[in-house]
Amino acid sequence: MKLYNYFRSGTSFRVRIALNLKGLPYEYVPVHLAKGEHKHSAYRAVSPDTLVPVLDVQGEPDMALLSQSMAIIEYLDETHPTPSLLPADPLGRARVRALAQTIACEVHPVNNLRILQYLGGPLGLSEAQRAAWYNHWVVEGLQAYERRLQDLHAERAAAGLPPSRYSYGDQPTLADCCLVPQVVNGQRFGLRYENLPRTLAVFEACMQLDAFERAHPRHCPDAEL
Repeated sequence: MKLYNYFRSGTSFRVRIALNLKGLPYEYVPVHLAKGEHKHSAYRAVSPDTLVPVLDVQGEPDMALLSQSMAIIEYLDETHPTPSLLPADPLGRARVRALAQTIACEVHPVNNLRILQYLGGPLGLSEAQRAAWYNHWVVEGLQAYERRLQDLHAERAAAGLPPSRYSYGDQPTLADCCLVPQVVNGQRFGLRYENLPRTLAVFEACMQLDAFERAHPRHCPDAEL
């Protein structure tokens, strides 16, 4: 498989984590968003929407190119089911997807590179104003994530179960694949996280796993240190 991605892209980061958790080898193909490489005609042939990531699934000639990180990860989970990134029961799957979508649908879309560039370009916002925009939506989203984790913790406690080590249960899920990149991106922007004890505990637990650490942007071949 080939993964077209950008080292700083949170959505690319998600897929790298999932591939690592599954133990799946892949070829890393860098697409530098800040340099506009995603807008080149050669990449447009790979990704009509000119976004990353794109996974080229070898051996699937009728549908080789997969886009959108959430769809890619669920494809990987269906085709390589061990270890599973979604619980076996419908309620558990719905809860994990809700956690994941808190990040993927509510936080990331309003803070990705093209949005920040538009805010600073056509809309003329200053760097400080763009930072305030970014910080507001990340903090609001992670506070919602924290409340979800607190509700799940209370439910487990009522059932006599110990706290979850990860976002949902004792093994990483789709939710963790989304959470970790968002926290890392916020750190890069200097965001200080406060009053998120369960969220940050989950983040720290994930980062103790090789699959998450190896997926970190600092380990990417195109990383700019």
